Amino acid sequence: MAIHASIYHLTHYKYDRPVTLSPQIIRLRPAPHSRTRVISHSLKVSPGGHFVNHQQDPYGNWMARFVFPEPVREFKIEVDLTADMTVYNPFDFFVEDTAETWPFDYPVELSEDLSIYRKPDHVTPALQAFLDTIDREEARTVDFLVDLNRRVSQAVEYTIRMEPGVYTPEETLTIGSGSCRDSSWLLVQVLRNLGFAARFVSGYLIQLKPDLEALDGPSGTDHDFTDLHAWCEVYLPGAGWIGFDPTSGLMTGESHIPLAATPHYQNAAPIAGGFSSAGAPEVDFNFDMQIKRVAEHPRITKPFSEEAWDRLNALGRHVDERLEKGDVRLTMGGEPTFVSIDDFESGEWNTDAVGPQKRGLADTLIRRLKDRFAPGGFLHYGQGKWYPGESLPRWTFSLYWRTDGQPVWKNTDLIAREKDNTNPTPEDAGRFMGRFAEALGLDAGYAQPAYEDPAEWILKEANLPANVTPENSKLKNPEDRARYARVFNRTLTEAAGYVLPIQRWQGKASKWQSELWKPRRGKLFLVPGDSPVGFRLPLGSLPYIAPAHYPYSYPADTTEERGPLPDFHADIAARRKAVEEEIARIEAEEAEERARLLPEESRERSQRSETTPAPETSRQKIIPQGEGSDPAFGAVRTAIAIEPRDGRLCLFMPPCDRLEDYLELIAAAEETAADLGLPVHIEGYSPPSDPRLNVIRVAPDPGVIEVNIHPAHTWDDCVATTEAIYEEARQSRLGADKFMIDGRHTGTGGGNHIVFGGATTNDSPFLRRPDLLKSLILIWQRHPCLSYLFSGLFIGPTSQAPRIDEARHDTLYELEIALSQIHAPGDGPPPPPWLVDRLLRNMLTDVTGNTHRAEICIDKLYSPDGPTGRLGLVEFRGFEMPPDPRMSLAQQVLLRAIIARCWEAPVKGRPVRWGTVLHDRFMLPHYLWEDFLDLLGDLRDHGYDLDPVWFEAQSEFRFPFCGQIEAEGVHLELRQALEPWHVLGEMGAIGGTVRYTDSSVERLQVKLTTLHQDRYRVMCNRRPVPLAKTLTSGSSVGGIRFKAWQPAEALHPTLPVNAPLTIDIYDDWTGRALAGCTYHVAHPGGRNYDTFPVNGYEAEARRLARFEPHGHAPAPYRPQPETPHPEFPMTLDLRRPPGLM
Repeated sequence: MAIHASIYHLTHYKYDRPVTLSPQIIRLRPAPHSRTRVISHSLKVSPGGHFVNHQQDPYGNWMARFVFPEPVREFKIEVDLTADMTVYNPFDFFVEDTAETWPFDYPVELSEDLSIYRKPDHVTPALQAFLDTIDREEARTVDFLVDLNRRVSQAVEYTIRMEPGVYTPEETLTIGSGSCRDSSWLLVQVLRNLGFAARFVSGYLIQLKPDLEALDGPSGTDHDFTDLHAWCEVYLPGAGWIGFDPTSGLMTGESHIPLAATPHYQNAAPIAGGFSSAGAPEVDFNFDMQIKRVAEHPRITKPFSEEAWDRLNALGRHVDERLEKGDVRLTMGGEPTFVSIDDFESGEWNTDAVGPQKRGLADTLIRRLKDRFAPGGFLHYGQGKWYPGESLPRWTFSLYWRTDGQPVWKNTDLIAREKDNTNPTPEDAGRFMGRFAEALGLDAGYAQPAYEDPAEWILKEANLPANVTPENSKLKNPEDRARYARVFNRTLTEAAGYVLPIQRWQGKASKWQSELWKPRRGKLFLVPGDSPVGFRLPLGSLPYIAPAHYPYSYPADTTEERGPLPDFHADIAARRKAVEEEIARIEAEEAEERARLLPEESRERSQRSETTPAPETSRQKIIPQGEGSDPAFGAVRTAIAIEPRDGRLCLFMPPCDRLEDYLELIAAAEETAADLGLPVHIEGYSPPSDPRLNVIRVAPDPGVIEVNIHPAHTWDDCVATTEAIYEEARQSRLGADKFMIDGRHTGTGGGNHIVFGGATTNDSPFLRRPDLLKSLILIWQRHPCLSYLFSGLFIGPTSQAPRIDEARHDTLYELEIALSQIHAPGDGPPPPPWLVDRLLRNMLTDVTGNTHRAEICIDKLYSPDGPTGRLGLVEFRGFEMPPDPRMSLAQQVLLRAIIARCWEAPVKGRPVRWGTVLHDRFMLPHYLWEDFLDLLGDLRDHGYDLDPVWFEAQSEFRFPFCGQIEAEGVHLELRQALEPWHVLGEMGAIGGTVRYTDSSVERLQVKLTTLHQDRYRVMCNRRPVPLAKTLTSGSSVGGIRFKAWQPAEALHPTLPVNAPLTIDIYDDWTGRALAGCTYHVAHPGGRNYDTFPVNGYEAEARRLARFEPHGHAPAPYRPQPETPHPEFPMTLDLRRPPGLM
């Protein structure tokens, strides 16, 4: 569904005296070969009293010949035209094998017919000079033509030239500029001199303002406009006439509507004819061209109008008022995902979690978000999730900032960039750690070097083949090769990093505690590996501590009250000032004492003195661990570490129980980095969860980059955050558009999970009012539209966010028992938080019992695992990433309105037993939309008036339009419908087992609109489609389920492909098809795409190319009687043979 644009074209001549018009030839009717569909066309010529004859010229172009028998005082031509601006791919053609490369010869049978298009004019010097610059070596024909078109565009600067006529190629090349007519005629002559058949084309050019500005190059026009235009067409064997526009240097597309295509420009003039009169009349010429969008179907780049957006914003603020009035204390976060806009092919943007591009792009994005949200925040580069089967853990980049506005990190330049290479040395690491210890009031001697274990690596080197070296180990695993090379290039005698044992004394003391670690072997030898030094500390080689006395880390309880945070930078500055004042005082006292004890000096008498330097390794005031000390008291088993790695100085943060401790270490790190001029890369443990600290995380996930955004407290916060995330991602060259090979839009494939909760655990509305969660569960279960309208392609009982009742009907029985124990206000006491978790934790899961793979996920509501899981959060995981921020905000206002409605009026009753209806009726977009309108009606009854228009773009995104036909008043429309993907059984593989997902089955919705529903039916491959009448008179819908491709791993691997689908409008009265269409699952011409679509235009062109609005089953036929299966009464499953029940 595209934009419909209307053109109004006026040409008006006024004469000061009567004139006699000769026959006027008007070529202003779109040519028959126009690829742009013209919906309507009107040509009006005045004054009246003329004769008109519509005909075709010798080249097949439409022309109208007007004869005016009487003299006239004016000649007025008006054209009104409406065009369907549906995108098509200009490269969607095939060339015969004999013409794949240039030079080539046209087939003998075409040579005579094309001779008129191959005859060039006389070659002039400038044209010959241009021809001499063209490489005559063999080249791919299409590439050669595209490059030639570009060269002509660059050689001729476009100018608007009002005088009639066309420059010769000599004039155009000499001047170096010209109109579209001049450059097009030049290209025609160049092509003919190179042996191509080329023709001159005149027509209309429509250019619409793009919805988005381009990141690279010009964005195009800043307003809609249209004009008469000229271009060139080349005849290629196998492809036909292909258009090239030398004005832009591009191929012609849906914006080019040809009017006349002729061998010479003289026969392509839109208006031709003369006049005669007594004397020379004065002519008043008026020309006007206007364009207007007469229809704009919702699309992902412009989901709705500005007026609709203003109404949505107003409703969002109204919901806020109701939430505040009800003291809901709701916060809202999310996990949008993005993909690269430059690379759709690499594994990291399809199935792999990590890859070479993601770290750099994530660093760019997190820094842009820092500038946008938290100039005083700090960046943390930590370890992320580590899933089974992955050789190394993933990474996570985090941005932290204080909610009170105080800066955590002041100078962004002191945070090393991901791509920086400052070549730090181990000596730099040692200096940093010593100064850092002093900033905390500790002795610099506590900073100890840590080394790679030579015994371990010497043994590994000894086990290598005799003919390789550690630097070039020839190992198959690239991670092992890199590990060997890294360690041996650094040498085993050089410190890998420095370690400062550090710990708050029992977590609440006013000073830090450290000690000198002294293992049995004397030096700190790290655990073998290539993780950061902080993860490989040799804690097992330190003196034994009984478990009763071990200094375990105990994260603070998330439910305890917290006071305001101090200014740690000021504290460290005050501490440093106090130390400096103390040093100055001591020096003054020593000077005074020295002056009192030593004899008075004069010019004639001086006192000689000597200074004895202290030993370099003096550690007199540090008591090492060992005999004579009790390690059960005062032992430290956490440390901060620093190491040079990957061209950066990496500071590994230790685990901290409280946020205050962590921020003090961060402040000390910045002060140290500023003193030494050494940027650092902060990694290691992240700050403990605390509502006084906001966080945005950027992390890799299979095929995407995931952004965990901070919670928004108001609707305005939601708008600002969502729009900022999308915009900053786009400026970082990340987007939300991802397509399958066949052009279907998948969002990003990584989802857009939405998280609700409160500012603190105690504020969570789901813990204060557990009946709110009960109401949400019931609403979600009763309205399948919430599960399927906003989901991705992967749905079904084995998906990553299944409905609670998908293939698990017994769960509803158990769920009713659990929900009966959660009472609404006034109906009984609410269950305590721990009981809410226990009641629902085992219900809200997937089929394997995984709580994190449920559609409504409560694994961070009040988990028994520890404080990090007791955050009062509920995550809705069934949302796919929408490509536009306003589409996302429409979803958010819907969810906020549902929560406000459930808070004010709790939902009661029992779940609905949908059964197989879920995967039959609710797979069709028509019934999902009906269910969605029912949900909006319920919200409207409670004072939340959501406009369905806000979600039409979402429906179009989820259920793309395939095509439509109309015949004798009967209208047939095809749309993509939903189809569950099933995870198959385990299969053996190298290193373990694998499980495939069967996505080989697809489903279409067929919608028939006719006043004679008893007469017309829909047939698919001569089998009747079960149609159900809708609430709209004359409209019926049904589903077609078919096998689209045949993978080796599928539910039914031997069943053949059912495509193409021949869909007929079948007339029961005549026993034959009235009309029909053909739907292909692949390009009908046999094009086998090797790459994914690069943007939405190419994706739409691929989708629409698979639909042909013709091709019904020929000859009369009578379909066999077929009874739909009782479990799927609305679906024709072509995989099942006729008659199988």
